Amino acid sequence: MIGGISGAIIGVIILIIVVLVILVSCIKIVPQAHAMVIERLGGYLGTWGVGLHFKVPFIDRIARRVLLKEQVVDFAPQPVITKDNVTMRIDTVVYFQITDPKLYAYGVENPIMAIENLTATTLRNIIGDLELDETLTSRETINTKMRASLDVATDPWGIKVNRVELKNIIPPQAIQDAMEKQMKAERERREAILRAEGEKKSTILVAEGKKASAILDAEAEKQAAILRAEARKEATVREAEGQAEAILKIQQANADGLRFLKESEPDSAVLQLKGLEAFAKAADGKATKIIIPSEIQGVAGLVKSMVEVAAESKTET
Repeated sequence: MIGGISGAIIGVIILIIVVLVILVSCIKIVPQAHAMVIERLGGYLGTWGVGLHFKVPFIDRIARRVLLKEQVVDFAPQPVITKDNVTMRIDTVVYFQITDPKLYAYGVENPIMAIENLTATTLRNIIGDLELDETLTSRETINTKMRASLDVATDPWGIKVNRVELKNIIPPQAIQDAMEKQMKAERERREAILRAEGEKKSTILVAEGKKASAILDAEAEKQAAILRAEARKEATVREAEGQAEAILKIQQANADGLRFLKESEPDSAVLQLKGLEAFAKAADGKATKIIIPSEIQGVAGLVKSMVEVAAESKTET
């Protein structure tokens, strides 16, 4: 009896645990930028957004988990033929985003493969209308046309194509070699142009340097000539000032001598002696005729007699 009761309790506990596990498994949390497509008994029930949800056990099921963030798919290079019959390989990168989880879940079996095939077809159609040179220089135009075409084609699948980029355009090897030669020739041409421009600028700079040096030399010579002229002028002015000052001092000395002579009130003998000194100075000159005032004739005779007496005394001795 006790054993039967223990078995029943264990069975109840197991049943409770199973029920709890089933209930917990039916509670679902949808994270940010995700969605879940729910089916009930095999038919579409609804789309769960972000938050907490509960599904009915054994009746409801999650048909598809959908990522709503922008996704990037890099497709392998596809062979395409241009309008001028040149075969090349182009790989593309498609940026898309799921906007309708229901259409995405039920619109197409394999959305990524469908986008890849649609991209290859659209690329062949666009490149087929362009020549090789246009293909190599019209990436933006091709990207825009492909995005518009893919966006329209994927709209029934709940997919929006945001951007399409041509990752690589690989022409045939022969064309690559020709393009390399052309690019090399272009680089050499630009290098020659740059070298010539550099030599031209160098020549111009040298000429400008010589010109500036000549101008500086001329300016220096001009300044030196001005300074020499100023120095000569200064020397002449100072010499003239010195001569003028000397004359002024001589005149001043003469004036002072006359004043002193006048102030001392000299007698006639002194005046006659001064006249004799003036006569001596005049006699030292180069004049051929000398007029002797009568006042100093007597004094002159006296001086002459004194000189003769002195000469005779010296002879006798």
